[in-house]
Amino acid sequence: MQAVTLPDNNAGHAKRPRLFGWLLITPMVLWLVLFVVAPLLILLVYSFCQRDDMGRIVYTFTLDNYQRAFDPIYLRILWRSVLYAAITTVLCIAIGYPVAWFIARQSETIRNRLIMLVMIPFWTSFLIRTYAWITILNQNGLLNGLLESARIIPQPLEILYTPSAVILGLVYAYLPFMILPIYGSAEKVDESLVDAAHDLGAGPMRAFSDVIIPLTWPGISAGILLVFVPAIGMFAVTDLMGGGRDMLIGNVIQNQFGKARNWPFGAALGVIFTVLFVAAYAFVQYRASKRNQHQ
Repeated sequence: MQAVTLPDNNAGHAKRPRLFGWLLITPMVLWLVLFVVAPLLILLVYSFCQRDDMGRIVYTFTLDNYQRAFDPIYLRILWRSVLYAAITTVLCIAIGYPVAWFIARQSETIRNRLIMLVMIPFWTSFLIRTYAWITILNQNGLLNGLLESARIIPQPLEILYTPSAVILGLVYAYLPFMILPIYGSAEKVDESLVDAAHDLGAGPMRAFSDVIIPLTWPGISAGILLVFVPAIGMFAVTDLMGGGRDMLIGNVIQNQFGKARNWPFGAALGVIFTVLFVAAYAFVQYRASKRNQHQ
């Protein structure tokens, strides 16, 4: 009597979830390839090209663009960009952390209202908000008018079109990006851990540095990335509130792709900026992993 072999249907059932999973991630992979990988590859190719007298791309391999990018003039601009972004990040942490912690310690109803106030600036155009600051800070603006009316200053202060105005504009633009991730971490902090630290003899500063900061570090690191990296490449604030006096790397890249029509050099600067972003991200993740290992 010959044995009858039944078809194995388990293999077909096992393949269906796998195929379904691939179908789910296909749109995301296509999106990443089309809008992230492909533009970066085009930027990389352009950075090694040349341009003709009309500003058109000439596909001739050269390293001149990168050599020019490391000219002392552009290195000073890059250093200024990093410095402004670092100051902006520190100020955003100094202002945003207490605000985020205060919001996280409130009741749910008050928390929702305060978060809505933080989100309100996103509902209006960034340019409109920047022009509002211009009307406040100029010599005939609201701030100087109030100070002169109170007889605090004898004559209007020159605040606008200074480095201080640029940093103020950057802090205002990116402060919500620091508050929101820190709030997300601060909301999850168990207050009993802080109380336990106090019971064990830790003072307010010791409890803050040894308990609260490690627990909220994921939000701090996320805020640093969301503020520092975009602040380096910002060009609108420096154009409007800085008057174009102190150019940042974002202004240089914008000019190369715009007025100068030197796309290869602009692409080389863009590649260098992208490398800086990846390095900053890797450094923050490295510090976060080290901190988690010590905990």
